[in-house]
Amino acid sequence: MELTYLRTFREVARRQSFTKAAEELGYAQSSVTMQMQKLEREYGVALFERYGRQLRLTPPGEALLKLAVQMLELYDESKEAIGKQLDGSVTIGTIDSLAAYYLPPHLQQLRLKHPGIGIQMLPDSESNLVHKLKEGEYDLALLLDRKPADPSLRCITVREEPLVLVAPPGHPLTVGEQVRLNDLGGCELIVSEGSCLYRSTFEKVLREHGVSYRIGFELGSLEAIKHCVMNGLGIALLPRIAVEEELQRGSLASVPFVHPDLRFHLQLLLHPKKWMSQMMLTLIGLLTGEDAERVQERLNAMEAK
Repeated sequence: MELTYLRTFREVARRQSFTKAAEELGYAQSSVTMQMQKLEREYGVALFERYGRQLRLTPPGEALLKLAVQMLELYDESKEAIGKQLDGSVTIGTIDSLAAYYLPPHLQQLRLKHPGIGIQMLPDSESNLVHKLKEGEYDLALLLDRKPADPSLRCITVREEPLVLVAPPGHPLTVGEQVRLNDLGGCELIVSEGSCLYRSTFEKVLREHGVSYRIGFELGSLEAIKHCVMNGLGIALLPRIAVEEELQRGSLASVPFVHPDLRFHLQLLLHPKKWMSQMMLTLIGLLTGEDAERVQERLNAMEAK
């Protein structure tokens, strides 16, 4: 049985679709179907089941996925250790704002150091990021949180990531020197999906202080949120990195509002048993501003605790 089949199986499980897996891997869909049929014959069980249009793993499929992830990682480790290769592949799970506005220049630097590297960057919700990292689907995860996301994972705090309340230019909330929490009463919010941690924290702060608000739009795209704010449809709390360009251009204005419960940090999460290749150490170093040797020392210190 070829490892290619296991890689294809992992991709189908990730995408929950033969078609999407084929597009990602550059295969014909018939090739993916054939590989999965051979894999099912090899193990003598059904690995997938359909509910309407939804494709999901059977219990044997879930068990095989965990083992497949381990086998593929061990194979990649053997290639680097024996062949002394510095290149490989990395799968990064993160949230939309970091995927769009934080990671690209760091990944460009990584490509310059490791031209042959394959990179998958998969935006996801905070809860899914933690779960999939534990299951081995991601090599590392990046998210925004107020405290370590999960004590069972290695957590490196990269930096504080400011949030900013934005409004259209000329909005009454943008003209004062300081906006207090009560000044937001009756505001109309444009928000991201409910799984967004900084959104849920902001709403919790408003509710706990009895500040009334209305959700005008709930959108899954940061660009859509920004354009709705520009057109006067409401205000939004977003990471500053996502709106820096619009603030500089003057197409958005910041509200002079801060609150101690709305301080978030960019966190890098790793599985404690994750094997660290030279390429992974380089990537973490680029994100933290450290060299690979210092990164390894930090990880060793975490392991010793």
